[in-house]
Amino acid sequence: MPSSKNLQGGKAFGLLKDQQRQKLEEINQEYLEDQKYSDEEDLAEKLEGFKNKYAEFDLNDQGEIDLMGLKRMMEKLGVPKTHLELKKMIVEVTGGSSNTINYRDFVKMMLGKRSAVLKLVLVFEDKASGSPCKPAGPPPKRDIASLP
Repeated sequence: MPSSKNLQGGKAFGLLKDQQRQKLEEINQEYLEDQKYSDEEDLAEKLEGFKNKYAEFDLNDQGEIDLMGLKRMMEKLGVPKTHLELKKMIVEVTGGSSNTINYRDFVKMMLGKRSAVLKLVLVFEDKASGSPCKPAGPPPKRDIASLP
């Protein structure tokens, strides 16, 4: 039988993620009530998607995406970036006010009219993930002759 210590770590992390999502949900509520965004189509669905995407990459669990979180996000999306590019992306999103991306900045960027590199990547990724581009199943066996 596993000790309760082992369960604590996972449970603690789960609770932390729940609290984090709750905070993001409260911010989403502000956007839903904001007149400025009242004409935004499918706002509730979009905000739900933003919340899930953001929580996935908030690695430091401080409610912010730092340089390493952004780096991992870009790698996971298949568009790795250099540190300089990542720093530029953060400046683009925050207007240079911070070296981490908080959720409000993230939502403003996603709903805003300005096109930021991060927004373009995420929008493209969402469109791309709609259609499976990788064949299902294990990769085909390769032999030495087939290598370039």
